[in-house]
Amino acid sequence: TLNFNLFTSDLSHYFKNQVKVGLFGSGVGLSVVLGFSAAYACYYLLSVAKKPILIAGGKKFHQFLRDKCPVVSETYYPTFWCWESRVQTLLRPFVTAKPWVNYRNELITAPDGGQISLDWFDNDDSASHPDQSTRPTVLLLPGLTGTSRESYILHMVQQSRDLGYRCVVFNNRGVSGEKLLTPRTYCAANTEDLEVVIEHVQRTIDKAPLMAAGVSMGGMMLANYLGRKGSEVRLKGVVVFSAGWDVFECTASLEKPLDRFLFNSYLTSCLQASVDRHRTVLEKKYDIDHVMKAKTIREFDERFTSIMFGYPSNDDYYRDASPIHKIKSVQVPMLCLNAADDVFSPNHAFPVEAVKQNPNVALLITCHGGHIGFLEGLWPRQSTYMDRVFHQFTSAVFENGSGLDDLH
Repeated sequence: TLNFNLFTSDLSHYFKNQVKVGLFGSGVGLSVVLGFSAAYACYYLLSVAKKPILIAGGKKFHQFLRDKCPVVSETYYPTFWCWESRVQTLLRPFVTAKPWVNYRNELITAPDGGQISLDWFDNDDSASHPDQSTRPTVLLLPGLTGTSRESYILHMVQQSRDLGYRCVVFNNRGVSGEKLLTPRTYCAANTEDLEVVIEHVQRTIDKAPLMAAGVSMGGMMLANYLGRKGSEVRLKGVVVFSAGWDVFECTASLEKPLDRFLFNSYLTSCLQASVDRHRTVLEKKYDIDHVMKAKTIREFDERFTSIMFGYPSNDDYYRDASPIHKIKSVQVPMLCLNAADDVFSPNHAFPVEAVKQNPNVALLITCHGGHIGFLEGLWPRQSTYMDRVFHQFTSAVFENGSGLDDLH
């Protein structure tokens, strides 16, 4: 039998002596390592770390962002050991901290009899805004299968708490543990539940200023709502992160072999798990066994989402769900952050021309960041570039909002 202690002792002796002498002792190995490090540092500084591109439809909004949100003009330094798009996207949920947030849950009833779960962070300890009736409030919309417990939502709540603001998270139907009372879930195109939530929040805290932030599908839903409602919207401002602007392009990108393997199949299984959890309610109207055999998000939408919301075809649903067609109608200040390397939202489909035509909209594009990644720093536990954009823009809207009056 192998003497384990003797083996580890010999191995340790080898690394202390042979490797040390052979690699670094000669100076050759050290030169190689230093040379590689210098080359990598040069590549990183020249090709990876770059200032974001800010596109705004009007000079006033553009100047407001440069003055009040310096992050839009600063070089974004992605975490040097994981700046690649897919790595940023995959690692973000694991490396970023999940700060503890004590929510107050509220269930509200939708017109069709369904229930919507809201998670409130009241921030009653706010020193800067002690009057709860006028405390600025941020409505947060998570991504496709996300809830109030996603790390990116918790970080935005933490940023809001530090600023003295209140938050309320809109959980889509059936995703955060509540029962599904009617055979209906949610989609990016349908904004009826969002309208119910905004009306309820504004009734509840009618003297408090309200803005909204949406992430991924939550951002798409929010942009679609703004485009549909136009001048009826009473939000002070909106910030959208990693939204998919053209759903046809988004799904095509996610069907490429590597991205299908890394992301599409997993997200499809998450959607199916949510449907299966509410099978008893949903199977009265839909062929759930057929839905459970879907292999991609597109197949899931063809068999379930587009049917549920009454679209003649999946293409009709995707067309209606794409916010790129509604940017022109947005009437409140909206800042959008996207990474040019986001495989969920390919950069050739960014609404650059539409943004240029609307003085209420600005698009901030980083070279790297992936999908809801935006990791920065040596060990990106506490804060991301996205968090800093949220912090600065939210503060600017609530504390200097008069600078956003009459952007035309």
